[in-house]
Amino acid sequence: QVQLVESGGGLVQTGGSLNLSCVASGRTFTPDAMGWFRQPPGKEREFVATITWSGSLSLYAEHVKGRFTISRDNAKDTVYLQMNSLKPEDTAVYYCGAKRLRSSDYGLPRSYEHWGQGTRVTVSS
Repeated sequence: QVQLVESGGGLVQTGGSLNLSCVASGRTFTPDAMGWFRQPPGKEREFVATITWSGSLSLYAEHVKGRFTISRDNAKDTVYLQMNSLKPEDTAVYYCGAKRLRSSDYGLPRSYEHWGQGTRVTVSS
């Protein structure tokens, strides 16, 4: 089991930046990866970025490449998502997920067994 708590969301203007954090507590296993997903209003949850626990691999969705950076601090059991050059279409609730199985697809929500409650990001035009 693990409890995930996201923070750092808020209201920002187009072109602004936010840094999201996801703290894992009560962890009883070592995740294969930690990922960030988002759910825009009225839409399905979609992949944003993921990073393996070892840090050897990080993946990004095409629409955030070059603008978002995922990182982790294993000593603090925390994963970050630095978001720069934000656009109105980045508006969504952002969720942190923990993925246990190495064999599962990094980009699919169903591969992540544990989720936080989400943090809302609103980008105004």
